Amino acid sequence: MSKKKILYGGLALAAVGVGSLAVYSFNKPTKKKRSTETKVWKYGNDINTDQLFPGKYTYTCSTLEEIKPHLLEDLDQDFAENVSEGDFLFAGKNFGCGSSREQPALGLKGVGIQAIVAKSFARIFYRASINQGLILIECPKAIDAFQEGDHVEIDLERSVIKVGEKEFEFPKLPKEILAIREAGGLLPYSRKLLKERQKNREKSEK
Repeated sequence: MSKKKILYGGLALAAVGVGSLAVYSFNKPTKKKRSTETKVWKYGNDINTDQLFPGKYTYTCSTLEEIKPHLLEDLDQDFAENVSEGDFLFAGKNFGCGSSREQPALGLKGVGIQAIVAKSFARIFYRASINQGLILIECPKAIDAFQEGDHVEIDLERSVIKVGEKEFEFPKLPKEILAIREAGGLLPYSRKLLKERQKNREKSEK
């Protein structure tokens, strides 16, 4: 059963559609398209990093277990308890603005957010999220089209978001970003590259 809740989170009005069905495919050739009943959390413009994770916990919370209970607590008190692996997060303009801290991106990735779709992102948050292996997509038309209860499908291979019966194109994500996601983040991706280079060097020296 779905419910709708309007909250005021400091800088933006947040509309949360809980209980909608989202279908997503991330185009892994060796796996079937995955679909699951999940949620689309939708918020407004200028959602800053303090709203995603309060700054007062910056130096006391560093692990996912410590971060999760405080995710979006000043914006949406239902989020931390009800977010599930595979959920999507939709937002307006300038998502992730404010201070440059890793906890918001680390927390959203850790609780299983599959992708964040927004009209635009703050650049520092965008980079921090890529480092964690999150998929971030800019698609204003999809945000405007989404209504509570809509089916959502993200096809990275075609660069298309399907909202209800409508499809919206978004800029194709660079292969490096997809590779970082597949590896689980920038650090494991970098380790993988170093190992591959080491193997190639050893082969060339034989």
